[in-house]
Amino acid sequence: MWWEISPLFGAAGEIRTGVQLRGRSLDPEVGGTDTLSTMIELQLDTPTPAAAERGVALAQQVQIQDRVRLILIDPDAISRHALSDALRADGRFVVIAQAEGSVEGVELALHYKPALVVIANAVPNMDSVSATERITSSAPEIRVVLLSATRELELEMSAVRAGASGFIQKDAGVKAIARSLVLVAAGESVISREMTHHLVDRLRRTPEDGSGLRPVKSPLTDREWEILDLICSGSSTRDMADNLFLSTETVNSHVKRILRKLGVHSRNEAVQAAGRLRSGILV
Repeated sequence: MWWEISPLFGAAGEIRTGVQLRGRSLDPEVGGTDTLSTMIELQLDTPTPAAAERGVALAQQVQIQDRVRLILIDPDAISRHALSDALRADGRFVVIAQAEGSVEGVELALHYKPALVVIANAVPNMDSVSATERITSSAPEIRVVLLSATRELELEMSAVRAGASGFIQKDAGVKAIARSLVLVAAGESVISREMTHHLVDRLRRTPEDGSGLRPVKSPLTDREWEILDLICSGSSTRDMADNLFLSTETVNSHVKRILRKLGVHSRNEAVQAAGRLRSGILV
């Protein structure tokens, strides 16, 4: 949505105590032709230029509230400032803060609670996936988008598991990045074509009982899910050790952690808990 701000004039041409806002959607799906108008007028006894200025200030406040508030985290100052300037020029975003490192970026995100946090995948001090998990676990209402300079499917999968709502290539271009950010802010998710093909392929090869599927948000690590999958298949401790090239003691330690994290007391109960976690994926 963009807003056109203009003063209101009286019959004799004097400035009245307010401004008029006209807006239309920038979304090409809407067609970009529908307009809506509203009037903000300060109720004062005497119309003055100062009152009109107050009306303009109020209109500008409305304009800012209509934009997507976001924080940028990127160690590359040139890239960060260039993207910030481009998003501001786009008109649909307000960049409320920038950070070079992820530790500072996470602190800013949890303090200001923006709609979006955009993280470059090469941030220092804390990797982008860990930063994503910190933000989404502490403030689920914040949507995180990763910008990557490389095409790494494993990184994208890890980011999604950590709670990211989008994964965008840095070389996609400013217009494409802005379009994707708008979609994420509206509640949608943006992933690569490679990721889409991978997920579809995995879903096709998944048994009807859901074995092998893993929820995006889970208390278990990848290794613990590997062991839980083997438990669900009926493997013994020795079978799991041989399959994963681990000692039986290590497998038993993993099993104990799995039971504790799932809040169960036996392997049979762990199988049932795994089924409950996967049921939401299959629906």
